[in-house]
Amino acid sequence: MAVRTGAEARRWAESTLRSAISRGDVVPGQRLIEEELAAEYDVTRSSLRQAIDTLVGEGLVERVKNRGARVRQLTVSDAVEITECRAVVEGLLARKAAERADDDDVDRLRAHVSLMKESLKAGDLVVYSTRISGLYDLIHSVARHPNAIELVERLQAQLVRQQFRLSLRPGRPEQSLAELSSVVDSIRAHRPKDAEDMMRDHLQRVATILADESDPDLGRVHSA
Repeated sequence: MAVRTGAEARRWAESTLRSAISRGDVVPGQRLIEEELAAEYDVTRSSLRQAIDTLVGEGLVERVKNRGARVRQLTVSDAVEITECRAVVEGLLARKAAERADDDDVDRLRAHVSLMKESLKAGDLVVYSTRISGLYDLIHSVARHPNAIELVERLQAQLVRQQFRLSLRPGRPEQSLAELSSVVDSIRAHRPKDAEDMMRDHLQRVATILADESDPDLGRVHSA
């Protein structure tokens, strides 16, 4: 494959690296070696460096003096503040979804909640955790608000490694299912204020749980 160059290469590297961080393929604290990543992504080292600079601006990556770039590690305080910010934007998206959902959207939301219930009943917390992320994505698509979606995706990417750990807390999966089911019920009933309030309440509870974490570093944590 020919090496990508220019703006296309930068965008490709940026998107690919962001996705790798979001999936947890590149873990918090891991060094980003430009030469290796440029070869892996088939881009020039200059394009890779520009992509890293973009992710530094988003808070996903940090540059350490004399050490190069690495995936950012979050403190508990960082995670709580990011979740509080995310609560506001996710609340807006839930409101917009309640305003704009059509019959097909409602059917998709109902079906997805049923899948969440099935995975929780089966005790499959890995799948349940993945389906929580899928529900957020579905609400975002129904909301049809690109700027808010971009903002929340940047926030969510920083916390992507929390979700599985929170799902392991006794009683939390059942609680999160009840909270998110209420959000979906409000969207299906076209109650924008209720949908916004319930989504904010859900993520504020997540922030409270994070604040209670005893670990000083959430680098090994999996989102809500």
